[in-house]
Amino acid sequence: MTHPPVPLGTFPTPLEPAPRLAAALGLGPDDLWVKRDDLTGLGGGGNKIRKLEWTVGAAVAEGADTLVTTGAPQSNHARLTAAAGARLGLSVVLVLRGSPGASRSGNLALDGLFGARLAWAGPVDQAGLDAAAAGVCARLRAGGARPALIPFGGSGVLGARGYLRCGAELREQLPELRTAVVALGSGGTMAGLVAALGGGAVLGVDVGALADPAAAVTAFAAPLTTEHVSREGLRIRRDQVGAGYATLTGPVREALRLAARTEGLPLDPVYTGRALAGLRAAVADGTVRPGEKTVLLHTGGLPGLFGHPDAVGFAEEEAEIFDVTD
Repeated sequence: MTHPPVPLGTFPTPLEPAPRLAAALGLGPDDLWVKRDDLTGLGGGGNKIRKLEWTVGAAVAEGADTLVTTGAPQSNHARLTAAAGARLGLSVVLVLRGSPGASRSGNLALDGLFGARLAWAGPVDQAGLDAAAAGVCARLRAGGARPALIPFGGSGVLGARGYLRCGAELREQLPELRTAVVALGSGGTMAGLVAALGGGAVLGVDVGALADPAAAVTAFAAPLTTEHVSREGLRIRRDQVGAGYATLTGPVREALRLAARTEGLPLDPVYTGRALAGLRAAVADGTVRPGEKTVLLHTGGLPGLFGHPDAVGFAEEEAEIFDVTD
């Protein structure tokens, strides 16, 4: 049984033209649009809100009083789960990879502000993180709570329904859409778009969160559409991962600078920065061509920039000093 979603966001999100960014990429002035899913409202915005409407909706319908989820220390999904809990009057425990460090900036600051409790799992892999979350749920139940475990990244068939709806929004806003470009992390966002728009209309730019992102996208998308979904039919770029998920790569630096200076559009260094870097590479190799309507899906994540020391350092160095003595 699929429970109805609980309203958490503000939809539809705007679709804005980006003519100066388009020109900088080598596209026509009317070719590029930005889907502003950073403006979903709750908790600083971002794509996870669409997924949480479904996953938290199911948790509430099943009587949960506590939300438990997993992520990296600067997880956008964890931050928005904390915000959803605050909105709905639910307790939240975030099970995070690693150990508490000196910094509490970025998403971690908002986690605390929203009232979430943090459980640090140590330097574990995904299986270890899942096991730690299961242990937290067991302890909560033993103490009389009714926890619901929200999946990593909010991704799964249920969470992907949020992006099935987003795909329908895009078709209504831009019927001539040829390619929607999106960061590919835990797979649910791309999966919902693939189910709504078709595999050929979605370009996923891998950020390095999963060893096999195509498998996740296929598994999440297939139950949501009557069309055949296969990994061979997906468009995925894996050339922007660099040294790993949390690293700030050269192409991402350039993408952050380009979006900010052409459109006043801040991106984050893990997801949207890689999405734009992938789009830039796709234009360069002809995968995305001038004359075709292209959408860059802005999935949010700005608080994560402020929790990323390399990205903050890069941004600070971009400021030129105006010498008032001249």
